[in-house]
Amino acid sequence: MEITNDENASGIGNTPAPSLLHRVMPGVVTAKTDQLIALARKSSLWPLQFGLACCAIEMMSTYMAHHDLDRLGVITLPSPRQSDVMIVAGTVVKKMADPIKLLYEQMPDPKWVIAMGSCATNGGPYYRSYSVVMGVDKLVPVDIYIPGCPPRPEALMHGILELQKKIDKDAKADGTR
Repeated sequence: MEITNDENASGIGNTPAPSLLHRVMPGVVTAKTDQLIALARKSSLWPLQFGLACCAIEMMSTYMAHHDLDRLGVITLPSPRQSDVMIVAGTVVKKMADPIKLLYEQMPDPKWVIAMGSCATNGGPYYRSYSVVMGVDKLVPVDIYIPGCPPRPEALMHGILELQKKIDKDAKADGTR
């Protein structure tokens, strides 16, 4: 009797039967749709930049040639209806609370928020001022906090990388986002 490639030539254990999918469609990758969608989402984030103070200068410099955030798949978009990430950079005063909420509500789901700088995270040096909101998380849910006054462009890049990890982890965990 001649041993073919389909049979186990070494005689140790059983070999699994070849997959029907691999015979019918060779070279096709199979994955969960939630994980494929998360891969596309994390690789093409479109942030809505909401620069309010000195942190906005650092946020803008992140998109310049020295740091070039475009290489991470992050492309700025001025419209909230096409954006999926809101970057709030700077001091959030109570007068700006309603526009921030409105822009957040106009963004399609799923959406994420990055609070950039100590003013956006907790009020910064204007803590307990009559006109300053003590963190943008009092208005909208925040996913990533970037500390600093003002934070460097590298910190924003690190925050975006952490957001990409969070998107991937959420898709693997429950598949809802």
